Amino acid sequence: MAAQPSTTKRMILMLVVSIIVFGLIFGYKAVGNYFMNDFFDNMPAPTVTITAAEVEQQTWRESVTTIGNFAAVNGTMLSVQVPGVITEIHFANGDEVQQGDVLFSLDTDIDVAELERLQAQLDIATLEAARLQRLAQSESISASELARAESEVAQVRAALAAQQALLQQKTIRAPFSGALGIRRVNLGEYVAPGTQLVSLQSKAPIFLNFSLAERYLGQLNLEQTLVAQVDSYPEQEFSGEITAISPDISDTTRTVAVQATFSNSENRLKPGMFARVELAINAPREVLVIPRTAVQFNPFGNVVYLLEEKDGELIANQQLIRTGQVQGDLIEVTDGIQAGDRVASSGLLKLRNNAVVKINDDPSLQPPADRNPRPVNE
Repeated sequence: MAAQPSTTKRMILMLVVSIIVFGLIFGYKAVGNYFMNDFFDNMPAPTVTITAAEVEQQTWRESVTTIGNFAAVNGTMLSVQVPGVITEIHFANGDEVQQGDVLFSLDTDIDVAELERLQAQLDIATLEAARLQRLAQSESISASELARAESEVAQVRAALAAQQALLQQKTIRAPFSGALGIRRVNLGEYVAPGTQLVSLQSKAPIFLNFSLAERYLGQLNLEQTLVAQVDSYPEQEFSGEITAISPDISDTTRTVAVQATFSNSENRLKPGMFARVELAINAPREVLVIPRTAVQFNPFGNVVYLLEEKDGELIANQQLIRTGQVQGDLIEVTDGIQAGDRVASSGLLKLRNNAVVKINDDPSLQPPADRNPRPVNE
């Protein structure tokens, strides 16, 4: 009975000590958190390094881009119409030829002999017809005999003309002026009708064939100018004009076929070349533009960080804008900023309202801002 008060006192003492210890621990934690939060709340924001771009005013003309292929105005693969053995080749691979130049000769010995036979037969038939005509004048023969002789003359003359045409077909000439390719036959080779001999392509002018969506049909006109680029000459633009518009629309692709003509005076464009085509379709207009990297595209709207001087520091603040057409690395701004304003063009993920910023003017760090970018094709 005497030990019970002593146990109670010890438990009360232990509880008091525990409360004091835990109170000190939680108090220390609370005081530490208070001072830590106060430090972070009053700590100056670090300066953010960014690149900047100025809002520029440019003259833009709405254009549509597509792809196409160059084709020769006159281009063909020459072939033979009659069989024979190639006896002469009158050109070297890649030569330029004029219309009518002889390119190949086939063996004609048998054909020449047949031509001479028909010529002799024509001579005899002509003499016979002349003799019968004199007899007919004296009524020594009937009119039917004279008619039969004259018919024989006509038949032999027709056979002679056909043989002469056959003989001409064994001399292959250039149907138009242009450049030859690499021949596909050799001297002494026997060729059958339809055998491909060599490619012939005219050089200048040259066609460009491409297609556009049917919605642009109302904005296409003959003699409308356009620009084309090819991979062979990435730094050069070639100018041409529309010379033909297909009268029908494809019911599968809903596109209209268009053909343009290029002068090709330097002979740089070749048939079969792939081309990127740019066609202006509206009148020029003045627009405000910034680099596309300066815009944050959000569901609630597009945002830029507008840079302003404040108390000797450069401050970035969000600004809602409305955007329009995109050309290359640039984007049109229709509302929200003015010409001459400066906006952050990179480092946007590090920014927030009232952030102090520093502009890095190193050109190598500037994001691309080209209206007509031409990346190197490697």
